[in-house]
Amino acid sequence: MNELKEVLMLATREAGKIIQAYFQGSFTIENKEGINNLVTEVDKRAEEKIIEIILRHFPSHSIISEETGEKLQDSPYQWIIDPIDGTVNFAHGIPICCVSIGLLHNNELVLGAVYNPMMNELFFAEKGQGATLNGVPISVSAKKDFRRACLVTGFPYKWPNTTEHPIKVFERFILEGLPVRRLGSAAIDLCWVACGRFDGFWEYNLSPWDVAAGYLIVQEAGGRVTNFAGNAFSVFDKETLATNGHIHDEMLRLILHKNGIEKTI
Repeated sequence: MNELKEVLMLATREAGKIIQAYFQGSFTIENKEGINNLVTEVDKRAEEKIIEIILRHFPSHSIISEETGEKLQDSPYQWIIDPIDGTVNFAHGIPICCVSIGLLHNNELVLGAVYNPMMNELFFAEKGQGATLNGVPISVSAKKDFRRACLVTGFPYKWPNTTEHPIKVFERFILEGLPVRRLGSAAIDLCWVACGRFDGFWEYNLSPWDVAAGYLIVQEAGGRVTNFAGNAFSVFDKETLATNGHIHDEMLRLILHKNGIEKTI
């Protein structure tokens, strides 16, 4: 496990150097699906560096990466990579973006790192060993009063195929008088739940590379992560709810509320 951790940290930091070197500089920007679903040359450079480092040390491992897709091999290990989570922020010079890398072993997350080089914040977790921020242990908030919670969410570029528009769910939280932020990076949202800055986070239509590392970091910081049915979370789910645990059921009730009638959780 030590070599895996060393390679994870090396890849994360080297990609962070690339991101920081280009931040607020000049680089090409392209659109993927949707007018504001951006990818920059920096995403691609950072991703190439991450994959090169991983495969140099572990050539038989599988890769699932946002820009280059899947490189699946006959291995129990899968690296899940987002070279820049929060590309729109990065492209506009907003320093809320990060490298996010998670490692699955036999389909279980065992390592995760999220690094925002502009803020010099490196979050890390190892299965069963807790979570840290810049090497210092972190934990989720202890807040139990849902009415005083501070929340964060995001909105997908493509709306999910649900019977209820996500804006309606957002509206219910706002009508409760709760402060809800929208940072533009799911990985950072999750990490900020893990270290207690936020008490809860929910979002639709996320991809494995958006949530893999952050999911483990929240879990190891003492939080709870499920889908919107309240079931055990998978990084391949399209619904993500992460909280300090104390307000989880309250958030589920608001998310699942339909036409003034609460669904059974």
